[in-house]
Order: sequence, then structure tokens, then C-alpha cells
Amino acid sequence: MIPQQSSSTINPHGLLQGAHGRRTFLVAGGLGFCGMPLAGRPLAQTPGGVTPVASQAKSTILIWLSGGASHIDTWDMKPAAPVEFRGPFQPQMTSAPAIQLCEHLPQLARQAHHLAVIRSLGHYRRGTGDHHAGYYYNLTGKAPDPSFPALLNSRKPRPTDWPFMGSVVGYKMPTHPYLPQSIALPLKPGAPDYTRPGQFAARLGAAHDSLYLMGDSEDPLHFAAPEFALQGEVSVDRLTSRRELLATLNAAERDFDRSRSVATLNSQQQQAFSLLSGSQTKDAFDVSRESPALRQRYGETLNGISMLMARRLVEAEVPFVSVFWKGNKKLAEAKNCKSGGGWDTHGNNFKCLSDVLLPEFDQAFSALLEDLNDRGLLDQTLVLVNSEMGRKPKIGDPRSGGVKGAGRDHWTHAMSVLMAGGGIRGGQTFGTSDRVAAYPADLPVAPEDVAKTVYHAMGIDDLTATDRTGRAFQLLDEGRILSELF
Repeated sequence: MIPQQSSSTINPHGLLQGAHGRRTFLVAGGLGFCGMPLAGRPLAQTPGGVTPVASQAKSTILIWLSGGASHIDTWDMKPAAPVEFRGPFQPQMTSAPAIQLCEHLPQLARQAHHLAVIRSLGHYRRGTGDHHAGYYYNLTGKAPDPSFPALLNSRKPRPTDWPFMGSVVGYKMPTHPYLPQSIALPLKPGAPDYTRPGQFAARLGAAHDSLYLMGDSEDPLHFAAPEFALQGEVSVDRLTSRRELLATLNAAERDFDRSRSVATLNSQQQQAFSLLSGSQTKDAFDVSRESPALRQRYGETLNGISMLMARRLVEAEVPFVSVFWKGNKKLAEAKNCKSGGGWDTHGNNFKCLSDVLLPEFDQAFSALLEDLNDRGLLDQTLVLVNSEMGRKPKIGDPRSGGVKGAGRDHWTHAMSVLMAGGGIRGGQTFGTSDRVAAYPADLPVAPEDVAKTVYHAMGIDDLTATDRTGRAFQLLDEGRILSELF
């Protein structure tokens, strides 16, 4: 069982600490306060005409394993495959008879009865094998356009891109009374040099971007929102003037849309001030209020504390929370892990997984599932673990020494996704890959299917939106709801 929160007072050590301190963080850009509330939650019909089970989720937590997690070494193991494919890891039984997981995930194995494991996700010749396209396809459900293979990592986010799932959820869900509709932490993936497309609201408008809380590996309890940072002796009292607040907001620029109009900012100024000065906001962002025992259960690493922060935010009913995995380069170097602490394991794949990545993920993610369940939040929270790609089943990447380098290259033809909560039936697998985890073998799934399923779990089956000219368009016209999961 998760240790319960202590009643002792802990000095705040989070975002927006001390409203009259030397630095006050004003968070306004991309708050999504302008999201359109839904009058109701109608159910969609599947292509076969069968009405799926009613959804339950009020929030979604996305855990994104940045770099491309190796499915064959974690939750789609192939112990009967030749050794040059299967590697040294052994599968273990779990709390769900249908699910086997890697031996290096012992705590998650005890929570597997909450999991649905999709083992047949592939990009079906629509991906390009690079990180930018993988982010975009899996985060939006829309296939990468021709600019992705042409530009690869030089392909910048564009205002005409299709929107991030979290932005769509924020756009469609009822507006939160005091918090943003979509919050991402503890980093903005790829920024500043290779900012990943797919994580922004794009054609929905910057008002529906996620709020980014930036974390520090050296100080995991501290999160900051740098989009609007006021330097020096600036207090909340000095921001009571609408004119001064608007002037502050007008000076801000977005990473990918520097021509954004003042009107977008003007529409958010009052909500921004409310967010800055509200005690409820400060409480939600202050993870130090959690007991030391609970923080230890999650693991006092940046990724662990980020998952704990995600639980706090869905407890406050934020519609969409994203945790983008941040690698710990110091730990990776100490353990001779060649991936920089991320999941892009081109070299020394097995040591990176066994010594760095899987222990931290195992502790934090199992704690998140257990904590949500203990608090009665799992049924109303959809939890999704995804990545931009899987890893090549045959061991040996020429860029890292071939077989001797013990790495795995990028692989978009097959990968796995974990789901839990939000009406998902736990303890099941969906689809299979072939004998070496290279291609889907049955029940093939595409990223648009995953996106449609997330929207359905959140009660969003009307995916109509309006562009800047007032014309209606479909946010996602492909894909099907994986109703069998519910």
C-alpha cells in the first residue's frame, strides 16, 4: 500500500512559492483557459455499429518514454526467439496471468492486473524512423507529412501542424476553474535545438498549448514555469494593473509562432493573474506537501517526483497531464549507459535498461498506479505509457559498434503501449507481434487508433473544431476506438 500523506507541515518548495518573493512566475501562455466546455458526453458508434462501454475518465496522464523504449526487452518479450533477438533478459509472471513483464520490473509486475498492454502498434510505412516523426505521429494521431522525411531533425513545429492529444482534450473538456487544461513536465522535449513537433496545440491556437513546468534533476521538488518569468523585485501587488499585466504578456514570444497576435494574450490576462495569485494553484503545484514516505515510494528522482506531481494534478481534475521522461546524464555516465539516461539505447541497451532506466521507471510507475488506486482515482484517470518508437529486434546498431555495442536501433514497425484506468479493463493484452517482435501479427493498431481511444475514454467523441476563419474541421478523421479494451 502507498503510505498516506503526513499531516505534518512541510515548507513549500514548489512552483509559485512566496507570492511576494524576489521572483514570481507568471504562467499564462498556453493555459487553455479558452477550452470549449462540452454540454454532454455522447457515445460514438464503432465502425461495426456497436456502441462502446461508457467512459469514466476525468483526466489522462501520459507517461512518455523519450527516445524510443525497447518493447522486446520490457513488455513484449520473446523468450523463444533466437538469442540475437531476445537478449539476456528473462520474463516474469505478474499479478495478471495474461501478462508477462521483464524481470527488471518486479514492482510493476505486482500492479499488472491494472494494465492493458497493446503489443501490435506500428506506423505502417507512415513513419520515417526518426524522433521528430515518431513524436508527431504518436502524440497527434496524424501521420507525418512529407516535410518530416525531407527535414528530419531540422523539421520545426509549425502553426499548421495537427494538435497534440492533450491540447485536443483541453479544448473539448469543460474548463477547469483555476488550473490549465493541459500541463506538461518536467521539460519541453527537444528544446531548444530540436524542439519536437506534435507537442503543441498548433492549428487549434496557442491558447490551447500545454503549460510547461520545468524540473531540475538536482532539485526534483522544484518546478518552474519559465514562459513568463518576472525578474527582480516584482510582486503580485505590482501586477494588479491590467495595463502592466498586458504589457508583460505582450513581451513574451512562443518558440514556434513568433507572430502570435496580442489579442491571444489579451484574452488570457485575467486568467493568468488569477492563476498567479490563487492559493489553490499554489497548493496543487506544491509537491513538497506530500509525505516523505510517499515521495520515497515514487523515488526522489525528477521522473519519480514528476509522476507524483501528475497524481496531484489529476486529483485536482486537470484534464491532461504529460510526463516527458528526462534522462539523468550523470547517472548514465556513472553506470556506463550510452543513451544519456534516455530511452534511445543505440549502444549498451541492456546495461542502460537494467541499471538506469527500468529501476527508476519500475519504482515510479508502479507507485503511480498503486497511489491512484488507493485513492480511488484510477477509475477516473486514464494512464497511458507511450514513446515515439520501439527498438530494432535484432541486436546491434552499426553506429555503436554493431553486435559488440549491444545496442538497438530505431524501429517503428512494431512497438507497445500500456494503458490503465479510465474504464480500461486491466490484466489483458491486445494484439500480438510476430515471433521476434518485428511486425504486428494480429489486431494491428495505428497511432490514430490510440488517440481515438484516449478521446473516447475522456468522453470526447465529437472531434469537430473551428479554425481561425470560423470554418469547422475534423481533428482526427482516421482511426477507430479500441472498444475491446473497455
